[in-house]
Amino acid sequence: MRLRTVGLLALALGVMLSAAPVKAHHSFAAEYDLTKVVTKQGYVTKVEWTNPHVWFYINVKNEDGTVTNWGFEMGPPHGLQARGWTRTTMKLGDEVIVNGTLAKNLSNRANAKTVTMAATGQRLGAASSQGEDTP
Repeated sequence: MRLRTVGLLALALGVMLSAAPVKAHHSFAAEYDLTKVVTKQGYVTKVEWTNPHVWFYINVKNEDGTVTNWGFEMGPPHGLQARGWTRTTMKLGDEVIVNGTLAKNLSNRANAKTVTMAATGQRLGAASSQGEDTP
């Protein structure tokens, strides 16, 4: 009887753990408009090196002199590492030039395709789900 109780408890625990919330992966086409290509240059304000996608943010100076913060989604950390990235490739304050695709909701977000480090000219692919990103 005791063995059966332990087995049922283990089964119940397994069911509860499998029902934990999972962050859903999205398709590129659901969030980004491949026909709206963007190039932005600015200074890095934040880098989130996490799964399932790496995000970074830059301050971009607008034509009228105001500054807008833009968020750029890249591929997963392992995809970036395969393209030469490390956690320290992009640091706060670095100036970067980003080529990518705008979000469909027209927010200040885009999917990065390539990132160029302004100081060195090093251009790296962003492991984007939009396709080939080899510089």
